[in-house]
Amino acid sequence: MYRFLLSRQWVILTLVGLVLIPVMIKLGFWQLHRHEHRVAQNQLIAGNLDADPVPVTDLTAPGRTLPRDDMWRRVTATGTYDTKHEVVVRQRTAADEQTIGYYVLTPLVLDQGPRKGTTVLVNRGWIASGNDLTRFPDVPAAPKGKVTVTGRMMADETTENSGIKDKPGLPERQVMLINSEQQAKALGRPVLGGYIEQTAPKPPSGKPEPVPEPDHDSIGPHMAYAVQWWLFAAGVPVGWFILVRRERRDRLAAAASPADSAAEATGDGADNAAAEGADKVATSAADTTPAESAPAEPLPRTVAGSE
Repeated sequence: MYRFLLSRQWVILTLVGLVLIPVMIKLGFWQLHRHEHRVAQNQLIAGNLDADPVPVTDLTAPGRTLPRDDMWRRVTATGTYDTKHEVVVRQRTAADEQTIGYYVLTPLVLDQGPRKGTTVLVNRGWIASGNDLTRFPDVPAAPKGKVTVTGRMMADETTENSGIKDKPGLPERQVMLINSEQQAKALGRPVLGGYIEQTAPKPPSGKPEPVPEPDHDSIGPHMAYAVQWWLFAAGVPVGWFILVRRERRDRLAAAASPADSAAEATGDGADNAAAEGADKVATSAADTTPAESAPAEPLPRTVAGSE
């Protein structure tokens, strides 16, 4: 009764199940790797945020790509802000992750250390965009004179690693990406690779709004997704087995039905024949009646007095 497995429908169903099992297992491992990556990144962020700050020139140099292990490292830089070449970065969200505005990107010219005279980009924080996106917004003034900045070291943004499209033809002093190479061309002087996400000193007015530190506590739902995919993979053969058993049961029931019908038909015929025979016997008995008896002849009378 399992020959139905060779039918076209069941062959296709079986092949689909065999394809789905490895695909689901692979998707589960993909989610597992994402979970492991998230855990490793959280550990890296937490460790770098807790580390003592180091001079920015210890981690980067002009034209250098910041290594991933140095991301979010706390650094310090001392110099003077070049507000003349300050730009704003479009389409950035505030701390609430909903309100769209600008990041304020200000070059800081270093005045000490081995890279004295070199520029490093400082993201001073977020401001609202206002109503007119075609003009340079009102930006809170940067501190004048010599200042020491503390912040998180970040890698240059590119279209590939940020997913942000670098649009041409933007209004003056507006950019889409925080990129040291682009700003080095605009400034015409060397700029350290990467940029500083400022955490101190805090602006007196609270503006620009400091960029919050990255989330390094949440691990996301990736492990749960991995388990779900593996459960789906295990469910495919179980579901296939249940369907096979159900199909076999239905076929056995269908095969037994004609025999039962024939048996019932045979029994009914015998009963009908017996009833018909009984009817015939009764009819014959009714037709066959005894002959009418002739009346008895009367006895001769004896006449009184006769001999």
